[in-house]
Amino acid sequence: MPLLPLVGSATQVPLLDGTTTTYANLDVAASAPALQSVAARVAEVLPWYASVHRGAGYLSQVSTALYEQSRQQIGAYVSARDDDVTVITRNTTDAVNLLAGCVPGRVLVLDIEHHANLLPWRRVASGVSVVEGRDSLAGAVAVLADELARDSYALVAITGASNVTGETLPVGEIVTLAHAHGARVFVDGAQLLAHRRFSLAATGADYVAFSGHKLYAPYGAGALVGRRDWLDVGTPYLAGGGAVDDVEVGETTWQPAPARHEGGSPNVVGAAALAAACAALDAVDPVELDRHEAALRGRLVAGLTALDGVDVIRLWPAEAEPEAIGRAVEELAEPVGVVTFTVRGIEPGRVAAYLSAEHGLGVRDGRFCAQPLLKRLGLSAGAVRASIGVGTSVADVDRLIAGVRSLLAGDVTGDYVLEAGVWTLAEDPRPIVGPAGLSRLADTAGSCGAAV
Repeated sequence: MPLLPLVGSATQVPLLDGTTTTYANLDVAASAPALQSVAARVAEVLPWYASVHRGAGYLSQVSTALYEQSRQQIGAYVSARDDDVTVITRNTTDAVNLLAGCVPGRVLVLDIEHHANLLPWRRVASGVSVVEGRDSLAGAVAVLADELARDSYALVAITGASNVTGETLPVGEIVTLAHAHGARVFVDGAQLLAHRRFSLAATGADYVAFSGHKLYAPYGAGALVGRRDWLDVGTPYLAGGGAVDDVEVGETTWQPAPARHEGGSPNVVGAAALAAACAALDAVDPVELDRHEAALRGRLVAGLTALDGVDVIRLWPAEAEPEAIGRAVEELAEPVGVVTFTVRGIEPGRVAAYLSAEHGLGVRDGRFCAQPLLKRLGLSAGAVRASIGVGTSVADVDRLIAGVRSLLAGDVTGDYVLEAGVWTLAEDPRPIVGPAGLSRLADTAGSCGAAV
C-alpha cells in the first residue's frame, strides 16, 4: 500500500493497443508528484499571497510570516543547529551553485556524483579535485582519506544517496575524516531526503541541499542549510533587491545570509509547499518508510535479476563492504529506492519507450546527469532507472518486471525508431489526453539523459 496519497495517483494514460491504464510512476527519482497534503496547503495559502518582506499591507505581513515560518520548518526537517542558516533556493543545483560562490578554498569530490555536485565546483577560484570512487565503498572512503592527507581542502562534497543506484555513503565517517583534516562536508541530499531521515546535528555535516520537486513538492523551491559564516560573507548569489542593506552609485553593502542570497521576490508558495512536504514526510514512521522501500526495492531487484538478459547495476559489491569497512552488514545503510538496470542487446531508450507505450510505465533512461560515473561503469550508452517512492505499490513493481519479461520474450507491438537520438514510436496513435492546449507529445531526450 502507498504510504502517502499523491496527486494524480489515479491518472489514466493511453496504451498502444487502444486501451488505458493507471499510470505507474517509477520515475520519482527525477521529479516526484505532489503529495495531496502539499497541494491542499498550496490551495490554502494562495489567497493570502502577496509581496514578501517589503509590504506593509496585511496580506504582505501574512505572506512574510508564512515564508519565514516555512524557512524554520525546512531547516528543522534536517535538524539544523541553532547557528545554522536556511537559504531558500530553486532546487539542489541552485543551492550547490550558491555554495560554490562562498567556499574559501579547494573542493574535493568523487566521480560518482550528479552533475549538480560536480560542475558548480569548477567555478571555485581555488579549484576542485575529482577522484575516482573505486570499486568498493571502502575504496571510495580510502581515496578521500588519501587525498585529504595529501592536499589541503576547504570542503568535501558528497552525495547522500546515488541518483544512479541508490547506494549510500557513510556520511558520519566521512565527516569525521574531513573534519580531522580541517575540511567541511557538504551533502547533496536531493536523492536521499525523500527516502530517509537526515540530521545535520547528528551527522556533523556542515551543509545539506535538497529539492522540493524530489520531495513531493514540485512548486519550484529547494534549500541550502548549514553553517552561517561562509554564507554571511560569500559572493551574493543573486544581486538585486532584498539582498542589500545599502546601495550607492558605486558601492553596495550586502545583507548577511539568508537575505544575501535571496535577491528578488522570493517563492513564498514554493517555500510553503516544501515546508508542508517536510512536515508530511516527518510524520511518517521512519521504520515504516524503510520497510516499505526495502520490500519494494528487494522485490524489484529480485524480479529483474531473475530475468535472463537483465543486469542490475551497483557501484560497489555489497559482500565486500563489511570486512573492508569493519562493520557488520546490518550496520551498513541499505540503498534507497532507486534501481538501475540494462537489458542486453536493447538500447535503454527503446526499453523505456516500450514500457511507456505498451505498459503505461514511467521510467528514466540515459545517463542520469552522472556521465563520468556511467562511463567508468562501461555504460556510455546509458541504462534504465526505476525509482520507488511513498506512492509506489507492489502492483507497480510487478508491472515493471512483467513488462521487461514481455520485452525479452519479443512481445512487442510498436515500431520503435531512433529519431534525433530519441527512441519513439514511428507512428504514435495514442491520443493526447493531458492538459488542454497540448497538440503533441514531447520528445523525451534531455541534455543529461540522451546518450548521443
